[in-house]
Amino acid sequence: MKKRIGRDWAAFNAIGHVYLTLFTLICVIPFIMIISGSLTESSHITRHGYSILPGKLSTAAYRTFFNSPEAILYGYRVTLIVTAAGTLCGLILTSMTSYVLYRRDFKYRNKFAFYLYFTTLFSGGLVPLYIIMTKYLQLKNTYLALILPNMMSVFYILIMRNFMSASIHDSLVESAKIDGASDFYVYRMIIMPLLKPALACIGLFMGVQYWNDWSSSMLYITREYMFSLQYRLYRILTAADALREMMGAVPDEMLKDMPTETTKLAMTVVSVGPIVLAYPFVQKYFVGGIMVGAVKG
Repeated sequence: MKKRIGRDWAAFNAIGHVYLTLFTLICVIPFIMIISGSLTESSHITRHGYSILPGKLSTAAYRTFFNSPEAILYGYRVTLIVTAAGTLCGLILTSMTSYVLYRRDFKYRNKFAFYLYFTTLFSGGLVPLYIIMTKYLQLKNTYLALILPNMMSVFYILIMRNFMSASIHDSLVESAKIDGASDFYVYRMIIMPLLKPALACIGLFMGVQYWNDWSSSMLYITREYMFSLQYRLYRILTAADALREMMGAVPDEMLKDMPTETTKLAMTVVSVGPIVLAYPFVQKYFVGGIMVGAVKG
């Protein structure tokens, strides 16, 4: 019986490894093709399509970006500042709000939870938000205009609250209160160290959201040096599309050296790099944070 169970377990592991290997290749190969395409001449892609290996090497798409490296560096600086500050502040506020909703002795717990949930069903829309940000808060052309709109999410608050309910017992907080600890001390010294999986998971979500945000720069920023990286890349792509439309009547021989298709691929490589490098550092917390936080508590 034990030998049969051992063989079944070995077969299960073998099938699992094969499946995960194939799934990994399915996820990785498109990204490899993006890098390969960004290093290929645009005319070669037009004629032969995309491939895993570069067909005819060309760095024209990257030269398009780095003809003015100051613009890209400014974009990276703004995006890094906004992503770091927004993610840090967002995690602090999200964890504080979740901790308040987690405490069963909070008198208005259900009312606040309903109020937060209500905002997920109905919202004022883009126009009221723009008026508040620019007219009443006077945040146009400031970093706060890039940070505040994405700082808090009800979805993240509910995930973190459920994580607390599933993994932190009420007796832990009660014993600390009996020993004379204040609410903020309990939150800072007891709750926060236990929230590492949830903080890493939600921090990754927030970081990706800030990193990919381009609409805030379009709405609230008019100064060139404050444009985020994604908005700069969006403008480059829009300009390339407009140039291609204006030169539509020009013979193809004159356009063969223009990096039209490869520009889009190079944009992806330039913008996605830091997020890909950051993921391995939080990957070990990712599964635990999202799975435990998804349990109803």
